[in-house]
Amino acid sequence: MAAMRYRLTFVAGLALGYVLGTKAGRERYEQLKKSAQQIAQNPAVRNTAETAAQQSRQFADKAYHAVSDKVGDRVPDSVAQRVRSLRERSANGSGTDDWGTSAT
Repeated sequence: MAAMRYRLTFVAGLALGYVLGTKAGRERYEQLKKSAQQIAQNPAVRNTAETAAQQSRQFADKAYHAVSDKVGDRVPDSVAQRVRSLRERSANGSGTDDWGTSAT
């Protein structure tokens, strides 16, 4: 009988701990999510991210040319097509890229 009481107490404690833990975990998750959204909406952060994206596209273009001069036709078509599409997007100034950053 004592073993059964011990098991029931243990299971009840485990269930209570789970419920309280998930509630606290969800609240903390929502708090972190809200903070991340506020940071992402900050104009300074957005401008910095867009500048970094633009610079990385320019670097990738230069790197592609340097590599393609050395390896020629050995560059996979998928890589060459991706670079061409990024170049066209950059030249046309069309909206956003695959990652949601602007192509400005």
